[in-house]
Amino acid sequence: MLNKLKVAVAIGTLSSLAVGVSVAGTSAGASSMTNWSKVTSVKGTMGMAALVAAAKKEGHLNVITLPLQGWANYGVIMKDFTKKYGIKINDENPNGSSQDEITAVENDKGRASAPDVLDVGTSYAVQNTNLLAPYKVQTWKDIPAGTKANNGAWFDDYGGYVSIGCDTAKIKVCPTSFADLTNPIYKNEVGINGDPTQASAAFSAVFAAALAHGGSFNNIEPGIKFFANLNKIGNYVPGGSAATAVAGTTPILIWWDYLQNGIQANLPSWKVIIPTDASYAAYYTQAITADAPHPAAARLWEEYLYSVTGQNLFLQGYARPIELAAMTKAGTVNKTWLKQLPAAPKGVTKYPTLNQLTAAKATVAANWASEVGAAG
Repeated sequence: MLNKLKVAVAIGTLSSLAVGVSVAGTSAGASSMTNWSKVTSVKGTMGMAALVAAAKKEGHLNVITLPLQGWANYGVIMKDFTKKYGIKINDENPNGSSQDEITAVENDKGRASAPDVLDVGTSYAVQNTNLLAPYKVQTWKDIPAGTKANNGAWFDDYGGYVSIGCDTAKIKVCPTSFADLTNPIYKNEVGINGDPTQASAAFSAVFAAALAHGGSFNNIEPGIKFFANLNKIGNYVPGGSAATAVAGTTPILIWWDYLQNGIQANLPSWKVIIPTDASYAAYYTQAITADAPHPAAARLWEEYLYSVTGQNLFLQGYARPIELAAMTKAGTVNKTWLKQLPAAPKGVTKYPTLNQLTAAKATVAANWASEVGAAG
């Protein structure tokens, strides 16, 4: 997931509120009789107390492609979840992609090691709803319409803007637009994170480039041609990542703004700029797998992520939480962490529809290798 396809994106002191409460014996007894794999909301059960009891009894949660560092604060989030509930988290393939997550669900079905929950680009969730279990968290009303499935099969969690990161210690004049990236002074210096046919972050870089070069949500081809040209003139370096940025092999990286900001912790000279010629924003998406080996823990994990605590922890990691508007209105957002975010572009940010995303994804899959000649 230092890779990871959807689009759309719009704290006082962090509360130490736990999602659940202490569990009485009657609730624990009731929870043991509940088939949590079929539960679509705690409203239809004994409530959070029963869910916490059942999740603690399961004792484990299988997540996938959640890096411990540099990705939306997931390292801290996982540690805090385990501290609150005593539930051990197994994190498979931390640096994988959205496609890796779907493949794991399909291949590991019926195994104790199968993923309980997913964090993927939205199109991956929308195109694989047969693999997902509908569930609506308690804060469902705070998740904006259009960023969640009506039946609860998937729901967006955090997001940001495609940005250009630049190591000011190595680059004398940092690019501020996609157009700048074709300058010969950036030879062998520009990377994107991953393979755009597999990873949402890299795909989004291509879409942003398309918007900067006469493309539209109905036409991503200009973005592919942009990178084909960048590769032809020698500026493009396949295989960019936070690690290569810190190592200096890709001193210019096109990636999500919140992940670029994370690089600054290890590289203070790193500068983050939202390009002046393209504004492209996106959320990632949460989902519970239909065959989750730990169904109660999976649902408790989602309740935690969408609580004030979980949403603020995303914000601490420079990501824009999906419930930001509702939390700002309620006064529960951590204002200190909110101030650290790069200023959003002025005006109304527009987003492609899921049909447009699906079509764009198919175009990239069909043309990237032949036109650009490198995976990512």
